[in-house]
Amino acid sequence: MTPDRLSEALDLVEVRGVLTGGIAARGGWRGHGPLSDPVKFFALVSGRARLTTDGIDEPVDLAAGDVAILTGRSWVALEAGAEPRREVQPESDFSTDRFAHSDRRTDDIVIGGCINLNEAGRTLLLESLPPLAHIRPSGADDRLPAALLRLFDEATAQRPGSAFAIRQHGQLFLLELLRSYVDRRPLPSGWLRLLVDERLRPALDLLHDHPGRPWELEELARAAAMSRTTFAERFREAAGVPPLTYLGRWRMLLAQRALRNGDARVAALAEELGYGSESAFSTAFKRIVGESPLRYRTRMRQATLDRPRNTTP
Repeated sequence: MTPDRLSEALDLVEVRGVLTGGIAARGGWRGHGPLSDPVKFFALVSGRARLTTDGIDEPVDLAAGDVAILTGRSWVALEAGAEPRREVQPESDFSTDRFAHSDRRTDDIVIGGCINLNEAGRTLLLESLPPLAHIRPSGADDRLPAALLRLFDEATAQRPGSAFAIRQHGQLFLLELLRSYVDRRPLPSGWLRLLVDERLRPALDLLHDHPGRPWELEELARAAAMSRTTFAERFREAAGVPPLTYLGRWRMLLAQRALRNGDARVAALAEELGYGSESAFSTAFKRIVGESPLRYRTRMRQATLDRPRNTTP
């Protein structure tokens, strides 16, 4: 079976979609507020709305099924209908009458959420997304609108097990959202663009399957059936960094997962990932991650202990 590199990467960075709130209104309305999460999304379940955010020259008009992904923005404003527009406040509880008795034929319904990742993945995703990405359904076979409706229905129905179901539907919605995004080329240089470049796939498979090998550029170029220069240029254009720099970052992602989830000795991890000594590995880890492997492991374990045990989206 062909390796599914997108699934592999999403598992590694522990990507998770969290539903945070929404608006259900009709007529003329407006809502605005600050943003604190690095990556937010706003999806229109029904109706129409206009979205504005900092750093974007023109507002974005959203129709039913559309999703806007905002990266690194500090505020957002949404509005719909004619003047005069009344102020509405987003709600985090989808069981209120406003949502439970909303009518998709007449109401503007917006749901919002954030895309959470571990520290290892935050930079990877942020560098792959523009400040604002507007995703529109591509046709009748597009699965994103159906995933959005399932998520909204589960959030408003309040059936037994709804918290668990919302988490699962949130993950599926996020997957369809990322699929829709990567299908709308051209993508900016970064992680997602590299993962979907079929010409680079043979070389990427080598790097991901055997990260501890001392790969040479010529070997990787040969696997991709390109000259050394052409391969290096295409890889850098797709990933935003040279192949061997990417390999170093990939090794550190693997190292961070091992340190978070296991008890591997640092020396054994260094050998597994292709470093000549524990010292060389620790130096590389601190350069990329910002702290030593042992300090990282201690901090991650403490964060796990401090995390609330019962959380709901």
